[in-house]
Amino acid sequence: MKRKKSRGKIITLVITMLVGILPYQTVQAEQTNLDLYARGAVLMDADSGRVLYGKEADVALPMASTTKIMTCILALERGNLEDEVEVSSYAASQPQVHLGMSKGESFYLRDLLFSLMLESHNDSAVAIAEHIGGSVEDFAKLMNEKAEEIGCSDTHFITPNGLDAVEMIDGAEVRHSTTARDLALIMRYCIMESPEKEGFLEITGAANYSFANRQGSRSYSCTNHNAFLNMMDGALSGKTGFTGGAGYCYVGALRRDDRTFIVALLACGWPNHKTYKWVDTRKLMEYGLNNYEYQNIYKTVEVKPVKVLEGQPSGERLDPYAEVAVEVEMRAKEGDKNEEELNFLLSVQDEIKIDVTYAGEISAPVEKGRTVGRIVYNVNDEPVKEYELVLKDSVKRKDWRYMGRYIWQEFLLAA
Repeated sequence: MKRKKSRGKIITLVITMLVGILPYQTVQAEQTNLDLYARGAVLMDADSGRVLYGKEADVALPMASTTKIMTCILALERGNLEDEVEVSSYAASQPQVHLGMSKGESFYLRDLLFSLMLESHNDSAVAIAEHIGGSVEDFAKLMNEKAEEIGCSDTHFITPNGLDAVEMIDGAEVRHSTTARDLALIMRYCIMESPEKEGFLEITGAANYSFANRQGSRSYSCTNHNAFLNMMDGALSGKTGFTGGAGYCYVGALRRDDRTFIVALLACGWPNHKTYKWVDTRKLMEYGLNNYEYQNIYKTVEVKPVKVLEGQPSGERLDPYAEVAVEVEMRAKEGDKNEEELNFLLSVQDEIKIDVTYAGEISAPVEKGRTVGRIVYNVNDEPVKEYELVLKDSVKRKDWRYMGRYIWQEFLLAA
């Protein structure tokens, strides 16, 4: 038997299918211009993490007090709400907006988290950071580690409160900054993925909160300054921010009819343009609500059998010259569900494609369940779901025993 010289090569065949899920357009149109004030802006589908609208979405900019969503979620995950937090001189020295705490005063962590997120108190942020991380510097390391874990690609934290800051890393200046995309991803983690998401939503959704220091000598009242909570039905959470370097910033989330949207805005005007962020937030949320609905993009894909070189054919008759082709089936990747429903938030402008990829020329022996290809669902050329193509049967190799049985078979037939 001759062996093909190409046997050792990996041959890949890709078949692309256009899926007409939506009855209107099949080619993605130019992005609508919403004429936003913000320099960096993102509208994100919170379920998938897909950016539905972006304006300079990957430009790194200072993010002011929107930083505090990371401070809050880390404190919830690493601390205990009943923890006693003692105030250091450094925490007490933070500039306005501040709670006005004094060195040696102590608070429950729960109370400081409401102070942090409702009134955006800078001293509370530092006190929390020192309690959780041991120091502001070590807490910043935790913030950056979490950002990387979440999937942020261009975010760097220096302060827990978002005050403008720069530090030297390997001889280069690096500023406290993020991108609109990364900021939306952090909010997505806080409200969708974190084990403490319910606590985060409870704190950021509260209208007001009152508490006292542990000594009982002073009491405080906090009011939520996130006007978005009363601006649109379904508003879930959010955090405002402003510094001289960052301008007005905002990140917020809304849930309506099983759709959850996140808006992130950076450099959205400077005084006297405090309301620009609310104009942009409403525009983006309404754009999402008016243009995106859930669609099932699952489609049964016809897959061809895979040729197995030097494999024993099935059946009683032995034939060393017969080609062996094994049926394949689609299987969800490990950890995913095998389901015939694949719902994604889509607009009529979105293009759905299915790429079917085969790795060619496999040789026996092969086991049932071996991966020999994949099927990838794409929305606007962005992969959103992947399935494996696996063999439905095992195939033995044509070895000397098989050839011996074949020769004996032919001898008997000729007798």
